[in-house]
Amino acid sequence: MIYQAYQAHSDMLWPLHAATRASLPLLEDGLLKDWPSARRLAAGWQLMELARVTHRRPPWRIDTAAGLPVQEEAALQTPFCTLRRFAKVGSPAGEPRVLVVAPMSGHFATLLRDTVRTLLEHHDVYVTDWHNVRDVPLAAGRFGLDEYTQHLIDFIAALGPGAHVLAVCQPCVSALAAVAVMSEDHHPATPASLTLMAGPIDCRINPTTVNELATSKPIEWFERNLIASVPWRLGGGGRRVYPGFVQLSAFMSMNKERHANAFKDFYRHLVEDEFDKAEITRTFYEEYMAVSDLAADFYLETVRLVFQDYALPRGELRFKGRPVRPEAIRRTMLLTVEGERDDICSAGQTLAAQDLTPGLRPYMRRHYVQAGVGHYGVFSGRRWQQRIYPLVREFIELSK
Repeated sequence: MIYQAYQAHSDMLWPLHAATRASLPLLEDGLLKDWPSARRLAAGWQLMELARVTHRRPPWRIDTAAGLPVQEEAALQTPFCTLRRFAKVGSPAGEPRVLVVAPMSGHFATLLRDTVRTLLEHHDVYVTDWHNVRDVPLAAGRFGLDEYTQHLIDFIAALGPGAHVLAVCQPCVSALAAVAVMSEDHHPATPASLTLMAGPIDCRINPTTVNELATSKPIEWFERNLIASVPWRLGGGGRRVYPGFVQLSAFMSMNKERHANAFKDFYRHLVEDEFDKAEITRTFYEEYMAVSDLAADFYLETVRLVFQDYALPRGELRFKGRPVRPEAIRRTMLLTVEGERDDICSAGQTLAAQDLTPGLRPYMRRHYVQAGVGHYGVFSGRRWQQRIYPLVREFIELSK
């Protein structure tokens, strides 16, 4: 009933939010802008809009790269995901094709906007643009860890031989599994390189608060308390999901004071005409408050196999019944990247992939730890652009 209660509350507030959006131009640019309290009222309404949970993917907002216009293309599509290509109009032929594997973790793939924009400077970039499963009809079938991994295999195959894969956070496990399966099968499109960034390959190493939470209760508790059914009036009505708004609440509760202060500062910046500072906060929270539901099968299997049973590092992970053998990887070069201050996927957890791939010769592997960054700093921001990306670019060039 939690989803139904949430949706009813959201529906009840819709007229208020609609009225707020319609009234803002009057306060900001219209006849009412000179009222003594208009600025504070406008700031309050903007704050209310910013704190609203949404369920639609934000725009990518990538219009140019390397001085060239960028067009978004749907290279392949399934009910659960669009393989999206960012095509640079007039770009030189032969740029390395890179598949960016975005996490399915309660937010949309646009969370990797900075990752994609930076890679576009020198690469032909594709990304797994996962759909919100609350909009996916039941007729589309189940979606679990096997289905996720199969999507990666199909997408890598669509890019063709010689492509490169870069996985961020949670999908590092499936990316490694997909390449292992393709390697064992001698698939002609087995990628030339695999870059794993801040991913939970072995959560036994330096466990974080997230890891401890996952092991604090049996999997039955997660299913009983966190899984809900999508209301029938939505596209995915009846589908069992881990609601994105539940995960957002959990994330925000871990840093309540920081988020509260951010919203207070946003209001103050608007009142004091510090719009540049307010825009930074707005940009972050417009993305952060856009949530995507996770299919229940995928969520529960990820918690159990990745965070509780450590199936991959123990050699117990299976894909459609067959063992996943990372040791079969012999031709795909491997780069692992971690953040020194990562409190979601701590240092050492991604490095574990190096030990799981003994079939690779020393010159085909590399590991890098970026000093002074947390989880998001591995794939976005100044350190990603200036320190990590040049390393990724060089590694991809070496593996061509």
